[in-house]
Amino acid sequence: MFLTDEEKRILDGSEGPGKQKAMEMLYALGLTFDAEKLIPVKRAHVALSGQEGDTYWCELLVSGGATCAITPTTNPYWDTCYLTKFFDVTKEELDLANRTGEAYRKIGAKLTYHCAPGLSTGVPFFGEHIAYSESSATPYVNGALGARSNRESSISALAAAVIGKTPYYGFHIDENRHGHLLIEVEAELKDCYDWGILGHCVGELAGYHNPVLRFKHKVNPGPEDYLYFGAEAATSGAVAMYHMVGVTPEASTIEAAFGGGKVPAAAAVIADKELKDREAKLTPATGDINLVMLGCPHYTYDQLLEVEKLFAERKVSHNTAFWILAEAGAVELAERSHLRQKLELLGVRMVGDTCIDEPCWKSFEGSLGLTDSPKCAYYRERRGQPFAIRRLSECVEAAIKGRID
Repeated sequence: MFLTDEEKRILDGSEGPGKQKAMEMLYALGLTFDAEKLIPVKRAHVALSGQEGDTYWCELLVSGGATCAITPTTNPYWDTCYLTKFFDVTKEELDLANRTGEAYRKIGAKLTYHCAPGLSTGVPFFGEHIAYSESSATPYVNGALGARSNRESSISALAAAVIGKTPYYGFHIDENRHGHLLIEVEAELKDCYDWGILGHCVGELAGYHNPVLRFKHKVNPGPEDYLYFGAEAATSGAVAMYHMVGVTPEASTIEAAFGGGKVPAAAAVIADKELKDREAKLTPATGDINLVMLGCPHYTYDQLLEVEKLFAERKVSHNTAFWILAEAGAVELAERSHLRQKLELLGVRMVGDTCIDEPCWKSFEGSLGLTDSPKCAYYRERRGQPFAIRRLSECVEAAIKGRID
């Protein structure tokens, strides 16, 4: 792997131990994947989690004098000021959250606390080389926007931000972005929930390969549709790049999606039946619910409006909590337009800067929760709370009744 003289000096420690550690990480990653060299990037997104490993790495770089050469955006941990009004956490949990914020301030990150940077806080150009972590963000920027990022970890993305470079391999190279398998989609896709269920089917079929989707019916996905599709394809599989024929920017034709090579026979056909079968497999739980949790990935302002419309002035059951996690800008817009106040009168609360996979939500564990996101259910169930999964309209009706049938 070629290194410039400047990169060699950083690797030797001449610019301090913090930058040296970051360069060691990038160099090791490059060697592992046979990268030819490092290439400059102007954007990075760090999927910090407020958990010990990520925080340790950032503190290690900071203690070695490192600061970011380019300003990365960040994932959320949790809003310690707002949520401690509602939930008990231990001193250790609160200390770790505060350590995380402080470490990322010191290293020079932009604390956007948003898990969908491609929507608003870090929108790359077509063809731009970037270093993004967060499983839902990477397929969005690669597939929907045509930017170029590998499936970075929070560790490698922060190292890229400190050095301003990333190893040149994987999805940065044309040939690695071509499609690997063809999936025919005959299902009718009505909303982002359907796109998420489709993504869950596709992820299981594709694994870490690049799926190419060809649609029987005309589709015109919006930002939330792309986001839900990629988030779930990266949950059931490890999809970081996809093509939709005639829709996404690198798939103007099916031949283009496969890089001009031979178009393979369809590996699968996904119709309405397959979506319903997948939904049935994911959503068997029924009974009383103590929580409806939405916002994995973070809800947009338009989704907040949809929640208010579906409630139609009805209220959440007294036995159920209803939380929406949203990007801070969406929460601010809801505040300005009094949407937040209207929803709170119905029993719906929203919070920005917060992830579903955090200790502040532990008081709900042990009882059944409900969400519109298989990714949310996956993470919460690892922490001990079973979840049912339904589309948004059914989540609202269940919240009003306090149970899911």
